Amino acid sequence: MDLLQIASLLLVLAAAFGAVNYLFLKLPSAIGILIVALAASFGIMVLDWFAPGLGMADNVRSVVLNIEFSDALLEGMLGLLLFAGALHVKVSDLKREWLLVLLMATVGVGLSTAIAGVGFSWITGAPLLIALVFGALISPTDPVAVLGVLRAASLPRTLETKIAGESLFNDGVGYVVFLVLVGIAFPSGEVHGAGLSAAAGLFVQEAFGGAALGGLLGWIAFRIMRRIDDPPLEVLITLALAFGGYQLAVWLEISAPIMAVVAGLLIGDVGSKYGMSDDTRAHVDTFWTLVDEILNAVLFLLIGVEVFAVAFDASFLIAGIASIGLHLVARFAAVAVPIALLKPFGPNFEDGITRVMTWGGLKGGISVALVLALPENEWKPLMLTCTYIVVLFSIIVQGLTVARLAKRLGGEPELM
Repeated sequence: MDLLQIASLLLVLAAAFGAVNYLFLKLPSAIGILIVALAASFGIMVLDWFAPGLGMADNVRSVVLNIEFSDALLEGMLGLLLFAGALHVKVSDLKREWLLVLLMATVGVGLSTAIAGVGFSWITGAPLLIALVFGALISPTDPVAVLGVLRAASLPRTLETKIAGESLFNDGVGYVVFLVLVGIAFPSGEVHGAGLSAAAGLFVQEAFGGAALGGLLGWIAFRIMRRIDDPPLEVLITLALAFGGYQLAVWLEISAPIMAVVAGLLIGDVGSKYGMSDDTRAHVDTFWTLVDEILNAVLFLLIGVEVFAVAFDASFLIAGIASIGLHLVARFAAVAVPIALLKPFGPNFEDGITRVMTWGGLKGGISVALVLALPENEWKPLMLTCTYIVVLFSIIVQGLTVARLAKRLGGEPELM
């Protein structure tokens, strides 16, 4: 199948599964599509088991593997999704929470990577460096999944800003940590090559380079939009900024996710306030809301059908279930330690913030894309299975219950 045929198939399936969810399951759109896609995938596998002559599972598997999920997300959809998410986070709100967001996106990601990596090595016997790569790829919370849940959760604004801001930035930082560790663990791998001596330089180049590029391109786009009052053209400029800027960051080998977040924050706050008319602002908001919803639907559909790429070995499944507990422990440390570090200096935290942010730290398509991007090695099938199980648990179980948890804990004191 060529690219156009694959894109058409994905859109048709996303629309069909979305309709099934709307009419019968009535779950949040993205999660419902994932569940319907997963059910359809398992249905095909069961049918193929009873009637192996049909070869349906093999045909579907060949189509799924032909999609190149990792490239489609990391070099295609992710830039648009991160830009769309950042557009709706106000810089003024983020400034009030910047220290916690910074600590969770740096110290928190580092702690989570170390805890999940050491634990994975202990559970599976994987070499420590390989296990740390696994820790890095399941440490970033997925802003796509998190922001989708926040839209339906009706959380207090300050708590929503903390969760949204942290998810946007720790995704970019986590991706950089992943690249550094892959470069060390697989020095001849395809993702990036970096020895220990180059790790710090690569981190600075990726993280700060991405932020600088996002700020520069966002400022240029803002200055152009100030001189224009043509809503369709200004929407096109934001699309060019998100898509073109992301690809430029990939070409420059700096953090494209961080570039997209910084550019989106600048356009969504400063650009919206000083560079757009009311009509343009409405056009931009409507366009990017639609982009966000459509790509979310396609992404969660892809996560559901990626089950065909997973190895169903009993020992892999047991390790995957154990990895769920590992991911929750690592996430708790990533939240609790930064909050504990800040509490003596007087910030007031919402009741239940540690538990809500731990349970609300959803993993998603980014983790699946990262594990699929790994160089081929003997541990990759196990890492893929464990990652997929963690992602499914996170999106379905945590995603469907975090709003209820937040409401229940709203009046309770914070427990560390």
